[in-house]
Amino acid sequence: MPNRVCLVHYHEIGLKGKNRSTFENQLVTNLHRALRPFDLGEIKRVSGHILVTAASGRVSEEMAGAISQVPGVARVSLAYLCGLDVQEYSAAAVKALSEFGEFSSFKVHARRSATAYELHTLEINQLVGEVLCAAFPDKKVEMHNPDATVYVLVVQGSVYVYAASQVGVGGLPVGTAGKVVTLLSSGFDSPVATWMVGRRGATCVPVHFSGRPMTSDMSEWLCRDICDALAPSGTIGRLYVVPFGERQREISLAVPQSLRIITYRRVMLAVSERIARIEGAKALVTGESLGQVASQTLDNIAAVNEMVSMPVLRPLIGSDKQEIMRRAEQIGTYDLSSQAVEDCCTLFMPRRPETHARLEAVHAAWDSFDHDAMIDDLVEHVEYLDFDQCPSYRAPKRWRRHHRELGPAVVPAETENGTE
Repeated sequence: MPNRVCLVHYHEIGLKGKNRSTFENQLVTNLHRALRPFDLGEIKRVSGHILVTAASGRVSEEMAGAISQVPGVARVSLAYLCGLDVQEYSAAAVKALSEFGEFSSFKVHARRSATAYELHTLEINQLVGEVLCAAFPDKKVEMHNPDATVYVLVVQGSVYVYAASQVGVGGLPVGTAGKVVTLLSSGFDSPVATWMVGRRGATCVPVHFSGRPMTSDMSEWLCRDICDALAPSGTIGRLYVVPFGERQREISLAVPQSLRIITYRRVMLAVSERIARIEGAKALVTGESLGQVASQTLDNIAAVNEMVSMPVLRPLIGSDKQEIMRRAEQIGTYDLSSQAVEDCCTLFMPRRPETHARLEAVHAAWDSFDHDAMIDDLVEHVEYLDFDQCPSYRAPKRWRRHHRELGPAVVPAETENGTE
């Protein structure tokens, strides 16, 4: 019986030029990390595909499913690995088509990357097609828009035969687009925004602003679970937690009620940018959707944006809530985000938030408290939790303050600013 392997297909990477091998190598690295729980044999590049084998000789559907969740993978096919013998790969074609599921019509699509093989693709199509017609006499051959297609790929002295494929998440391999800091809450929007920029090749470093000590730490646990849910994509290297509750109380006492949310967000972006500079990140990412809530009108976004000098990416800016929730279901964060918990977003909320803030009023509110000292203090008390799921993540040497409960024991104070 021929070995069963996974053929990984990529589309967007194939459009790259001289740096294509960089993207392919990063995808191979990411697949190694994603497949650590499995009986992995080897992963290597073969003629426009990536070949994944199992140590036992037969990969599983579960392994193929894990591969499909890795950004950069367009499709993954469970294929039979055969020799150049026509009878062997024709028999494999019968098996592959029988495993396809329900179909009424089919065709054979052969392709050679090894022109030394004596049979032309048209001859392979004819020979394999005859065997399939004999094996499935009640099915018809349809050259245009068939229900099933049996692929026969002749590559480097081997033949790969498959019919069914799982759709992957597409995009680019994580680690090929630099590092970003994302503002992560336990709601629907920001986890989806984080996943979307990770799917475009960015290494994501989430920052969660907790309402602690004015609220419980439940939102922090949910954010950890959300990062775990995103683990198959390999996008998350580290989660930062900023205890923000006490500072929110100070802001609520100092600024006009209608401008509280804008002031909160200005502080959040300023702290996140400081973290991004230390991390070596090139942009911030938020889950804002235009007009969805009071703080996400164009006037208010502009009032918050002026706090930072680096780009702020908003991948959901044109999405509505239903679209975002459907995406959350696809990536596995929907159930977690459905849980109602208190966090900094619900703390000291104004009854009538400003929807079209005037910059002069925002500046006056900003100058009513010592914002620089607040930002310095928040950055100084950042906590973090590392995730061993992102091979492209490199931690900075600035912090050694682990999260007090989610992570390992807190490092003694005298070594907090040392090197890792």
